Amino acid sequence: MMVLSKKPPTDPAQVLQDTVREWHFHIYFLQQNEEQATAALALRDAVLRLRRHGVFVAVPLWRVNTSPIGPHPVGSYEIWVPKESFADVYSYLALNRGELSILIHPLTKQERLDHSHRNSWMGPSFPLNLDVLPVESDSVPLQYPSLQLGYSSKEKDISLEERDSRGAALEEKLKGEEEAAPAPKD
Repeated sequence: MMVLSKKPPTDPAQVLQDTVREWHFHIYFLQQNEEQATAALALRDAVLRLRRHGVFVAVPLWRVNTSPIGPHPVGSYEIWVPKESFADVYSYLALNRGELSILIHPLTKQERLDHSHRNSWMGPSFPLNLDVLPVESDSVPLQYPSLQLGYSSKEKDISLEERDSRGAALEEKLKGEEEAAPAPKD
């Protein structure tokens, strides 16, 4: 069982090290429902077209599951998304999923927690068979390292000093905004 920390971490170096760099979006459909199956495949094709046009990086797995598989209780397919495209893909799917449900979870060494506690849903959730997932793996399951995105990225992160500078500038700009809460002075 996952124990929630009483105090969220605030050490910038640790938080940045722990950043999730790759995600899965699982599009669910009732496999016996022709309308849902058609909508799910149309959404998949739309994502593939938009990827081809450079709108975002999203890689649907070649396989579409027409029956339950792994922890997924209904028809589904997976879309891998690196952090570099997360907001764009999330936005697109939120606006265009129709009646389909989508499970979103991070990719870490702890697949069971990723699917059970670190997940989110667009639309109604489905019960998952978590027993088929490992509790802890030796490494993050890398996908598509040839793209050099997500965990495989070669880009250098912004330094902590630059982040501090940007954060201070942002706090200064927000001083005049009545609705914005100021950061604690610790």
